[in-house]
Amino acid sequence: MTRVAVVTGGNKGIGFAIVKELCSKFDGNVYLTARNVDLGNAAVEGLKKEGFHPRFHQLDITDTNSITRLRDYLQEKYGGLDVLVNNAAIAYKNDATDPFEEQAENTVKVNYTATVNVCNILFPLLRPHARVVNLSSSCGMLSKIPSQDLKQKFASPTLTISELNALMQDFVNSAKAKNNMEKGWGTSAYNVSKVGVTALTLIQQRQFDKDPREDIIVNAVHPGYVDTDMTSHKGPLTPEQGAEAPTYLALLLPNATGPKGQMVWTDKKVVDWGLNEKKS
Repeated sequence: MTRVAVVTGGNKGIGFAIVKELCSKFDGNVYLTARNVDLGNAAVEGLKKEGFHPRFHQLDITDTNSITRLRDYLQEKYGGLDVLVNNAAIAYKNDATDPFEEQAENTVKVNYTATVNVCNILFPLLRPHARVVNLSSSCGMLSKIPSQDLKQKFASPTLTISELNALMQDFVNSAKAKNNMEKGWGTSAYNVSKVGVTALTLIQQRQFDKDPREDIIVNAVHPGYVDTDMTSHKGPLTPEQGAEAPTYLALLLPNATGPKGQMVWTDKKVVDWGLNEKKS
């Protein structure tokens, strides 16, 4: 049986660096996926020139048909999936002039809703001992939500994905109604989208803990402030440094005791999602 790993949004930045790391450390085939076929193939060719051997498959995480095509391909060729790194995301620049309601809708659609859709479609392929890594952010910490009431809802140990979906939609609706501040959401669509991704991770691990498939682990990760297009190349870390913690989580050994369903910092340490404090 050939093992297989998939990285979403892999043609540049942290995603590209994760593909590169997995190519050197993962015992199996690594798929770099990207929305744009030309950019994806160019990224693969670039890695091949460096001596790595990733494969390419088109994936637009906002297109259900595209996700389904990837699922069917993986099912037919491999019969399953061993590593999924949910890296694809967007962020508006600080000086973006797009209306906030538009930023809110698009950011949640890509960073949260599309990621949920990828998981819903690909999770049935996960084999025992599979690893899932959801790229969150320091912006995805619970402290980024001003409202105490909203924090409690996000942190609830019984929160379901459908309830989380409703929370994320409430933020979008609040942005459209221009009462997002009044309702305690704050003014950053990116923050809310990544808080959603972190909360999603905790729910997914609770589901995996009840799954008949053995030892499936999902974690959220803050890769660090990395020099990428998304940060306008202001981050002090290289993409390779940003890839270290996500790759570590993607390669957790079979029956690892942890991290498991947790938020992991760029230094590979577990942090308390609510308090943003590292656990010893």
